[in-house]
Amino acid sequence: NVFGSNLNMCGIWAIFGYEGDTMELLPTFQKIRGRGPDCYRIENINHFKNCCLGFHRLSIVGDKDGMQPLRIKQFPHLWCITNGEIYNSIQVGKEFNFDFQTSVDIESIMHLYDKFGMVGACQQLEGVFATILMDTASKKVFLCRDTYGVRPAFYLQSSGGFLGVSSEVKGLLDVQQKLGDNDFKINFVPPGSVMEFDLLENGTCRLNNVTHFHKIGDVPRYRSLVMPDPEQDVLANIRNLLEAAVTKRMHAERRIGCLLSGGLDSSLVTGLMCQQMKRSGIAYPVQTFAIGMADSVDLAAARQVAAHLGTEHYEVNFTPEAGIAAVDEVIRVIESYDVTTIRASVGMFLVSKYVSENTDTTVIFSGEGADELCQGYIYFHKQPSTESGDQESRRLLNDLHYYDVLRADRTISYWGLEARVPFLDHRFGNYFLSLPAEERRPKENIEKYILRKAFCGTGLIPDEILWRPKEAFSDGVSSRAKAWFEILQEEIESKVTDEMLASAAETFPVNTPFTKESYYYRQVFSRHYPDHDHLIPYFWMPKWTPGASDPSARTLEHYTPN
Repeated sequence: NVFGSNLNMCGIWAIFGYEGDTMELLPTFQKIRGRGPDCYRIENINHFKNCCLGFHRLSIVGDKDGMQPLRIKQFPHLWCITNGEIYNSIQVGKEFNFDFQTSVDIESIMHLYDKFGMVGACQQLEGVFATILMDTASKKVFLCRDTYGVRPAFYLQSSGGFLGVSSEVKGLLDVQQKLGDNDFKINFVPPGSVMEFDLLENGTCRLNNVTHFHKIGDVPRYRSLVMPDPEQDVLANIRNLLEAAVTKRMHAERRIGCLLSGGLDSSLVTGLMCQQMKRSGIAYPVQTFAIGMADSVDLAAARQVAAHLGTEHYEVNFTPEAGIAAVDEVIRVIESYDVTTIRASVGMFLVSKYVSENTDTTVIFSGEGADELCQGYIYFHKQPSTESGDQESRRLLNDLHYYDVLRADRTISYWGLEARVPFLDHRFGNYFLSLPAEERRPKENIEKYILRKAFCGTGLIPDEILWRPKEAFSDGVSSRAKAWFEILQEEIESKVTDEMLASAAETFPVNTPFTKESYYYRQVFSRHYPDHDHLIPYFWMPKWTPGASDPSARTLEHYTPN
């Protein structure tokens, strides 16, 4: 294995400077157990009894090693817990002559930290990660997160220096209430950053600085096994780098499958994965999963792709009633009140539930990130200039952890599965953004034109799918008779009065709901996460569409029905 070993999907959790019995917080720690249902560990720290590290494990590779917090004899002063995968752990071990003592990929983080410091270490990592590293020798605590925020991490810190960290908000909410201090809020660890805290003698922490180790579009400092080739044309580099992005994410001893909507992004990922499995001699067929209502356009398209690739295909049909019944729980699980995020999360939540309860697939590939990176949203047709389109693409990528990345992580991990998103590969993304903005914009009235062109003539997926117009996941699951968003709006109409909506600015002054649907979602969110409306910065809406009042692409002038 050249990409790493002993990979884990998990939930991480930690507290520093808690004045009570740390074990009384165990119920709060257990609220993120869905992320790692195989086993868990919670440990106090020597000489810091009011500090505690917790880990919920979903083992993807290897049962013998991999339990965290990770400690090794070479660095007895270091404690490390990480949710994620480091794809180049073996490469950096060879490059810097590290003497690895385990087969755990995150051990590379500890060696890199010892050699380069925490910021330098993160700059050498190819992968996705949310990490807590505690150094009892230098009295430091570091919180780190990958560039796109693929793996989540939240923290809260009181004025007195208490620090709590968790993969999800729900793992800290009760802690905040126990402390009885509502003046501080739970916040996300910024993607692509290292937060450095001083660890004081009483176990409390003081924030020193926040350093961004990598920004979207920057050239990665590490060398990947597959690099852009200046001797090849752009289309060949796009194909090769996306194929490499899929391949490096395929290391797992648990079964791998794909969410297949029948759209361009999920179809390309599935096709590349099937291609690599044949080359590698993996015996079992790829399991693919599609979800939709009766006569959904996504179900029909996914069926066509699955037949072309010869996958073991599953269709999950859901009724309007089942979708509506799931909404409240979905809001609690995803920790968001954004309208389009919730609409799309219902389908992903229900299909992930099916995968978890009915199959042995544990690792789920998905197509998130392609629309932001490759200008795939329909409103990109209306960009006033190539520079505007480029700026919007980068803005969406920077904010992705609030929306689609959040949706994929929460809805999949809740059911004890792991999401992998090849389009958010650093090397692929950096190369794609390095192309002239004119090449990345829609062409010939087709969004993601250059991505489609790169795979034209390869036979990887059917031509009808390769050139299929964009259909948002929350719309593609709809029946032809009535859109999913219309079903939701009709259901919610009687639950929110005109008077309630008229006074929405008084009730919810931050990100004020603008429709009855958005008001209802906000009500549910506030019941679960009171006073945390800051967790999303704005409602996701299409740009360059004056008068748009709904995020659904089906309401836009440029929309073409499939």
